[in-house]
Amino acid sequence: MQIGIVGLQNSGKTTLFQTLTGQVTDNPKADGSRGVVRVPDKRLDLLTEMFNPQKKVHAILEFIDIPGLQVSDTGKVKITSDFLNKVKNNDALLHVVRQFENDAVPHPEDTIDPVRDIEFLETEFLLNDMGMIENRLQKIEKDVQKTKSEQLIRELPVFKKLMEHISNEVPLRLLDLDENERKVISGYQFLTIKPLIIGLNLDENSKDKADELVASITSRFEKSQLIVIPFFAQFELELSNLSEEEVTAFMEDMGITESALTRIIRRSYELLGLQSFFTVGEDECRAWTIKTNDTAQDAAGVIHTDFYAKFIRAEVVHYEELLKYQTFAKCKEAGVWRLEGKEYMVKDGDILNIRHSG
Repeated sequence: MQIGIVGLQNSGKTTLFQTLTGQVTDNPKADGSRGVVRVPDKRLDLLTEMFNPQKKVHAILEFIDIPGLQVSDTGKVKITSDFLNKVKNNDALLHVVRQFENDAVPHPEDTIDPVRDIEFLETEFLLNDMGMIENRLQKIEKDVQKTKSEQLIRELPVFKKLMEHISNEVPLRLLDLDENERKVISGYQFLTIKPLIIGLNLDENSKDKADELVASITSRFEKSQLIVIPFFAQFELELSNLSEEEVTAFMEDMGITESALTRIIRRSYELLGLQSFFTVGEDECRAWTIKTNDTAQDAAGVIHTDFYAKFIRAEVVHYEELLKYQTFAKCKEAGVWRLEGKEYMVKDGDILNIRHSG
């Protein structure tokens, strides 16, 4: 799963990317810098303490620093088709919006106004989707009478539904679509259907106003139901250069219980409809990524492709139950350790041991 980081020049998006991934480059790639990020999970940390394995493996996400938002000769930010095409290839978007003041790093529009910056990109994405829907709808209505195509007959009511919704300037991610409707539009890569997080980049002088600023933005975009997470890009970058012990001490001194980057990563994971199950043992404790409502057989296939076809049963106990009873033997005695078939829907935090043939 891939998350694209977008934002105006000097918003701090590249600083955020570098902090998330640990990658620093003076020569960003034309199609965007890519980096893999571990998904923080305290459950995996505690399981690792419990089993003391040789290796601990986190679930991962891929982040891409998407270039392309440039200032034109007239001094205005311009949206290019190249930029939009790069955005389309991502499963979710993280829009970094500037709130910090720094005269040495001028804003492309000369003033700091996060509402304006959010509106700019949201409007462009809405117009892009509206144009795609309108063009497709016109073609369907023109061709369906001629061809009587079953595919077009299926598409017509769905695209009418999309058009009615987006005409109200509301992103498609808020439209209730069933599984069949999503299949119909799966190949169109609409921008406003992608899960979105707004990362509000503050400076330390704005620390006490963070909640107020977030409330103001979410209120302004109430119709779009934006998720806004405040963070301090420069502060987080400095933290990333410290040892784990130094970070813990520094955050305690600042009264911070959790890094904003942790919230951004975890929220991105959730917005993509992802969840984690675990495998544990002396060799390895690992968090595996599956989609919500995936079955035990689906989970087996993530571990190894052969396990899907050769699946017999899954031994299952939830993380909370193992934490409570401490050993598998005591979980069995308590009746919380069980065998499940291939149709069992795995829950976030389940610990699985797959029984398979061959």
